[in-house]
Amino acid sequence: MTHSQNGYSSGHPWYYLLGGDILKPKQILKAAIEKDYNGYRADEILRADRQVEPMRSENLRQIKAEILDGLWDDISSYRQYAFQLRKLRRQNNQLTDQFVCKDIHTNISLKHNHIYNDMAHLHLVNNALSKQKDLFD
Repeated sequence: MTHSQNGYSSGHPWYYLLGGDILKPKQILKAAIEKDYNGYRADEILRADRQVEPMRSENLRQIKAEILDGLWDDISSYRQYAFQLRKLRRQNNQLTDQFVCKDIHTNISLKHNHIYNDMAHLHLVNNALSKQKDLFD
């Protein structure tokens, strides 16, 4: 499911400026999976997946740990930005300059994109780890 607001995707600051929904991490994961997006670390993950055991599993688990470490930090920041954006939106109901892009719109869109990439990477790593390598590779 693609999330957009007046032609802007949820990874763009104007999506949030124009009132787009603040997505939950599960919704971001679902969007990455539906787009069949693998993230910017896809080559690294696929290279690790082609290695011989036990290096393959060790490297994939190491990559997964790195991804999860960054993901938790990104989700924590995203939640803080979501709180700030909701507060700004409540205040802007009484203001007339609500169509001025502010730092919060950029911050939450960037954090969304970090989570989108992290989720795509995590999905790719989990798929690789769930497959048993052929004993005769």
